[in-house]
Amino acid sequence: QVQLVESGGGLVQPGGSLRLSCAASGSIASISSMNWYRQAPGKQRELVAAITSGGSTNYADSVKGRFTISRDNPKNTVYLQMNSLKPEDTAVYYCNARVDTGWGTRNYWGQGTQVTVSS
Repeated sequence: QVQLVESGGGLVQPGGSLRLSCAASGSIASISSMNWYRQAPGKQRELVAAITSGGSTNYADSVKGRFTISRDNPKNTVYLQMNSLKPEDTAVYYCNARVDTGWGTRNYWGQGTQVTVSS
């Protein structure tokens, strides 16, 4: 089995910063993409940022220039540095990883971490 554990969420004022972390553990042979999604109340879950094992990144237009995704491959950990936060960034943030366990490849999800941007 594979577990993804997120940390780093919380309450921050508009214009502030937070750094999310997500560590994968368990039966991991390799991880291709690692991604961050978010879901605000009443809205669909959306992709925020993605990073491949080679370091190629992709961002939602709404966060470009403010968020940075990175990963530490030996630690099977992905990060999301969020700067210049806005109230509309308030959501539950989920980590997602495409993991090859050696017996097959599938997507895994973390439990989510709440990010609230409010004064």
